[in-house]
Amino acid sequence: MIYDALRSLLPGALSRYVMHFEAAIEDAVASFAKALPRGVRVLDAGAGETAHKHYFAEQQYCGLDLAVGDKAWDYSRLDVLGDLETLPFPNGTFEAAINIVTLEHVLHPDRVLCELGRVLAPGGRFLLVAPLQWEEHQQPHDYGRFTRFALDRLLRQAGFADISIQPVGGIFRLISRRLFNALQFFPGPLMFVAAVFFAPPALVLPLLDPLDRDRSFTLGYICSARKPS
Repeated sequence: MIYDALRSLLPGALSRYVMHFEAAIEDAVASFAKALPRGVRVLDAGAGETAHKHYFAEQQYCGLDLAVGDKAWDYSRLDVLGDLETLPFPNGTFEAAINIVTLEHVLHPDRVLCELGRVLAPGGRFLLVAPLQWEEHQQPHDYGRFTRFALDRLLRQAGFADISIQPVGGIFRLISRRLFNALQFFPGPLMFVAAVFFAPPALVLPLLDPLDRDRSFTLGYICSARKPS
């Protein structure tokens, strides 16, 4: 698609500005990995194409996925093919785990989080990213969206503690993203014409995001938690 090709051509700083949610996720994963001791076992639950593996070069990384979400993806780099609802590991196998924009693709998120809690060792750290205002993707394997209250309840029910849930942007970043998304619906050269009208406000709107202090209109949440010792 022309839209995807143009998006891939954005220079680094502009790409991070436009693709704010993705940039925030990468920063969160990088920070999470950096804080872990060397050599600990890390589970990437719902790893897909193992895009985050390079962050865990100093840890023992294990990428697990059911490998059914996207037919175009290359799942050959996975370490384990498995179901998140019935993880094939003994209790306390890992010292850390991540679950990155995957929870919306499972039928029973409560079971998945309980399983992740089970395979974490006492004191194990957990990083979760889940969407709220997001389009359908990886159809038909797209089953839900999560408010901060739903995530808090699910994490507590799974036995996690020290829970932090942070929204990624507010309404102005959300509108900005949707304006850029709208460009894909204009065929061929009309996309460039539409960009003349859509791109300028889309680039300015994020500057107003501090006005939205509650951030109930957000693309999604980055959550951290810990299994009690």
